Amino acid sequence: MQPQSPQPLQPPQPPTVQIVPPWMISATFDLPGFRVVQNRGIVRGIVVRSRSVFGTIGASLQTLVGGNITIWSKLCEQARLEAFEIMSLHAAEIGANAIIAMRYDATEISAGVTEVLAYGSAVIVEPIR
Repeated sequence: MQPQSPQPLQPPQPPTVQIVPPWMISATFDLPGFRVVQNRGIVRGIVVRSRSVFGTIGASLQTLVGGNITIWSKLCEQARLEAFEIMSLHAAEIGANAIIAMRYDATEISAGVTEVLAYGSAVIVEPIR
């Protein structure tokens, strides 16, 4: 028996992360063109964010001129996006291919610290024929 030559080491491949795609998430109780065949339960994504000192100073300066406080708007949008992505990941992990009745909620935990929650019903849907 011939000894086999060692195989070259392959770099580890990052795991493929599956999520429920955004177009399969609805704020309504159905998904047009699909029917719900199984409910997998409630899924959620939670992000807790705080304002930085620099962001607070920048936002304070923006309040002097009025209008949209873009620093805080970007912070809020980023927190919602992260919560949405975590929720989508959780749904895929339990075998869902869609989320219905999706909602957001936010709670101030302490001064300058806010929890953002994205939640909905994880379901399995199939196309209507």
